[in-house]
Amino acid sequence: MKRIKNILVALDLSVMDEKVIKYTSFIAAKLKVENVYFVHNIKKYEISDLFEEHLKDINLDEVIGEELNEKVKVNFKASVNWEVLISEDPYSETLIKYIAEKYQVDLAIVGNKKNERGTGVVSGKLLRLLRCDVLAVPASANEKIDVIWAAIDLSQESRKIFTRTREIQEDNGSILKAVHVYSVPVQFSPYISPEAMEPKVEKHVNEKINKFLNKLEYPHSVEPIIFLGRESGAARKIQTKMLSGGIDLLMVSDKGGNNFSPFAVGTVTEELFNADLDVPLWVVK
Repeated sequence: MKRIKNILVALDLSVMDEKVIKYTSFIAAKLKVENVYFVHNIKKYEISDLFEEHLKDINLDEVIGEELNEKVKVNFKASVNWEVLISEDPYSETLIKYIAEKYQVDLAIVGNKKNERGTGVVSGKLLRLLRCDVLAVPASANEKIDVIWAAIDLSQESRKIFTRTREIQEDNGSILKAVHVYSVPVQFSPYISPEAMEPKVEKHVNEKINKFLNKLEYPHSVEPIIFLGRESGAARKIQTKMLSGGIDLLMVSDKGGNNFSPFAVGTVTEELFNADLDVPLWVVK
């Protein structure tokens, strides 16, 4: 997996733009990226007939371009090449996919507006369309990455998360915690009490996660954390445990161990992506 060199940032002229630009500046400086492309799509077909007469003599591309360029100049402080791209397309997700491929983008950054008005450009469709990593930034995001949670299911797909965490940790000294949600088999419950099974299952899971981490030959310290839950409720369990605070970034792979389609997104990943998280969520493709 190659390093992050080019970043695409989706802007929509909402109040979230300033937060997303500032967080991008922070990440771009930390990862020492080469280029950042700020993208906005003008959906002229959504302009009401009531305003069409007033706007006919206005060059929207130019006006919006000037506004976004000024916004980026004020909020983007990283010493990185950047450019504002304005376009008109009926489908923002398709446009973003085209630009991401044209400019060989490694990471797309979008605003997580689940607790804000409007839907923004964050969607499950965008998550599926893009081949690059996707980072969703909420309004509450802190510009620091002291503690990272890597949510893993001990599959081969989970391994690729650690290539990205390694890149982040190289110059930042971040603490990395590998988080895994496990469940107690219910098919034996009529014969063995949950109280009797839980210690044995927990021991077995700890052995599996330590074996998984040892095989990575990871150069930095990784703290394993396991939570008892249900496989179908893993996303909710992770979200609940995150409420205790002290986490700056959550990282997941796009697919889990039970996902056989190369175009599909794992259930847990999609649930987390569509959740109202207080910390940035980085989906590793």
